[in-house]
Amino acid sequence: MPSEDQLSLFDTSGISESTTAQPQALELIPTSAKIPIPAGTYQTMAQMAEHCNQCYRCQLGETRTNAVVGRGNLQAPIMIVGEAPGQNEDEQGKPFVGKSGQLLDKILASVQLDTEQDVYIANINKCRPPANRVPTPDEIAACKPYLLEQIRMVDPKIILLTGATAVKGLTGDKRGITKIRGTWIEWEGRLCMPILHPAYLLRNPAREAGSPKWLMWQDIQAVRAKLDEIRSSPG
Repeated sequence: MPSEDQLSLFDTSGISESTTAQPQALELIPTSAKIPIPAGTYQTMAQMAEHCNQCYRCQLGETRTNAVVGRGNLQAPIMIVGEAPGQNEDEQGKPFVGKSGQLLDKILASVQLDTEQDVYIANINKCRPPANRVPTPDEIAACKPYLLEQIRMVDPKIILLTGATAVKGLTGDKRGITKIRGTWIEWEGRLCMPILHPAYLLRNPAREAGSPKWLMWQDIQAVRAKLDEIRSSPG
């Protein structure tokens, strides 16, 4: 069982409001969702972010304040994929900066994972859906090439998928998050783990065995152990 000190890291009381192609000029990159963005299109995340802020591959581009591309270490061993930006993220142009993001940072810190060194955070969709609704399948499909480019550029050892939308959006797996959370799955030769979304933990504050926070503690420890295993393996 985790100690009280470990559980305190989940306390929400203090939270406030690799095949590549030749790079293309931005003006030549397809803006229609019917035309795919080829792998290897972008040389840098900054270049991709510039294009995301000019993107209208789906209707979400018409209502965004900022495209929300990512934050963290561009060479991180762990990549975390969320659903879509909320209001705080849309305003600041960074993912997971509201209450959910603050809790996510505390969860990572509970196993000595640093968001500036060990993790890169992104979303399935780069623009906020109106009223924070779930992105539609068409919106997810239009934005997925950007996420695939991010995965290619960061090249993480582990991908954490927060919530069912992230799991389905990247892997196509339609199973409920409570059924597959905490299990390792392989996608495109990469090691992935579905985990509960921090927003779900905020809505479920209990900490007893079997509660969402208790389950998250088990999962994040498994992630830490797997990272240590990978780092200690020859080659």
